[in-house]
Amino acid sequence: MAEEEQGRAATEAAAIFDPHRQRLQRIAYRMLGSMAEAEDIVQDAFLRWLGADRTAVREPAAFLTRIVTRLCLDQLKSARARRETYIGPWLPEPIVLPESAMEAEDDLTVTLMLALERLTPLERAAFLLHDVFGLSFAEVAEALERDAAAARQLASRARSHVRTEKPRYTLPAGEGETIAGAFFAASRSGDVAALKALLAESAILYTDGGGKRNAALNPIATAEKIARFFAGIAVPEKGGPSTFLRYVMIDGLPGFVSLEKDGLIQTTAFEIEDGRITRLYIVRNPDKLARLQREFG
Repeated sequence: MAEEEQGRAATEAAAIFDPHRQRLQRIAYRMLGSMAEAEDIVQDAFLRWLGADRTAVREPAAFLTRIVTRLCLDQLKSARARRETYIGPWLPEPIVLPESAMEAEDDLTVTLMLALERLTPLERAAFLLHDVFGLSFAEVAEALERDAAAARQLASRARSHVRTEKPRYTLPAGEGETIAGAFFAASRSGDVAALKALLAESAILYTDGGGKRNAALNPIATAEKIARFFAGIAVPEKGGPSTFLRYVMIDGLPGFVSLEKDGLIQTTAFEIEDGRITRLYIVRNPDKLARLQREFG
């Protein structure tokens, strides 16, 4: 009988929790930059929900958001320590979606997520919960265990840091896909002139191999240096055939998934302004591509 009651309680808990799972996972991913870690956080939150006195919870959404936020803040402490020893540039795990599946908050691009990395964990949480996910400052304050004035100040400081990273250019229909295809062809052939024509003069390239696949250990700046970089790796003995698999949106930015000569995939995302690529984000770390490898590999 006790087992039946436990099973019934678990079913009832899941019925309340599951409608919030996707949103909680998005919050955790935006906090941590890792979908695997976000899933672990949300599962931990469910276990805590299962053990809570649910009859005393008037607003499950707010209660669960508080749990996930606090778990993420704890996780960020160890995550930041790991990133201090990370080999090369760190980029968030790429989340690939068709444009039709984009949520309103998915305008939080790779560029903005990197800007969030420069904030304190509390500033990051306040900004995400209020500015991105629409919580009131009273709700943010409760989640962060601060008063409303402190929560407002945290969000304001965060906003001032990330304001300059907001996209200022709206892509005309089809432009992202056209540029993605042109960039793939030029980068694989090593066509320096074609690459420079696609890149803004002040463009910056970030490549994340995590020490597990070849990648540039530092960001590469200027169109000239980026074009020369791709020309260098297009030399036959250094590179090989790769396949353009699909044009996609990667964390809110246009890009593509490609299959490389080592049999592993990589993602390439672009920030584009006035028809030129201003930022490139290439993820090659297989740990961050495991779920996409299963889908595309």
